[in-house]
Amino acid sequence: MAVADLTRSADDGGAMGKFRISTHGRLQDWIAAEQGYFDEEGLAYEIDVRMLENAGQDILKPGQGDVRVGAYELYRSGGGGKKDMSCACHWAVNQAATDAAGRMWGHAYSVLPSAIYVRAESDIRSPQDLAGVDVAVGYHSGSHFATIQALEAFVEPAAIKLAFIGMPYDRVDALLGGDVPAAAVWGAQTDILEQHGCRRVVDSTFMAGFMFNSGTDPSDVERYFKALKRAQMDLDLEPERYKHHYLKEIPARFRDRVDVRRFGPGERVVFLPYTREMYERAQQWMHERGLFEERDSASVYESVVQV
Repeated sequence: MAVADLTRSADDGGAMGKFRISTHGRLQDWIAAEQGYFDEEGLAYEIDVRMLENAGQDILKPGQGDVRVGAYELYRSGGGGKKDMSCACHWAVNQAATDAAGRMWGHAYSVLPSAIYVRAESDIRSPQDLAGVDVAVGYHSGSHFATIQALEAFVEPAAIKLAFIGMPYDRVDALLGGDVPAAAVWGAQTDILEQHGCRRVVDSTFMAGFMFNSGTDPSDVERYFKALKRAQMDLDLEPERYKHHYLKEIPARFRDRVDVRRFGPGERVVFLPYTREMYERAQQWMHERGLFEERDSASVYESVVQV
């Protein structure tokens, strides 16, 4: 089956009984489709393309300011393209699973290259210079949590200032347009900003988790990850062969303004367990910073994480 046959916009109707994969800007899903790994595992699937911007496919309204909706809220709403298999920062997935929005897959996670950027002409040179400066992030999403985690090593928590701009490509637009002094982005957006001359101030690479719906057959999830593991090995061996797939998830306005051959390999899937200790440490970290209402999470690991 050709890859083109597998893609459609997220608000189209889905075929009955198919395992629906929400893309996350990474290459592995496209490699597994292109090489037939999903088919070989017996997975009947569809790929829902997510452009990671504030568009009609989400529950956000284009143009609104101070966007207090992010990955966590999209999981809780059941909207925003979170299908049978999706991915977001492990903090949001951890908390959404705790709040019964789905089950977290406990046999793998991924690592997302991420950083805070400023424009070339900015006077901001060091992480310490970001004290008291608005950093554009996505609310209750990876950039939100990762920015706090990264900047706490350099400035006092009270000096960390966040501006909730919206989805990843909304923040790219805001920084390139001069609407924000700094922006936190991850994945392909880091390569886009660097090719537009923006400067990396501090790395904020973070862990992402995988979520599937409570009604999804766990055996289909196992098939999915078996295929993804083969795709990860292909990407490790020959990344240049697959970088053209980035164009499937980059908004059209950027496609003739970047050279994806210069991009890095991006998100890397790690086939290690998301353990009880990791789950509880993440819960503690979020509670200490008042990011969510505190819950008694010590005894719920097995009920929210598929192990």
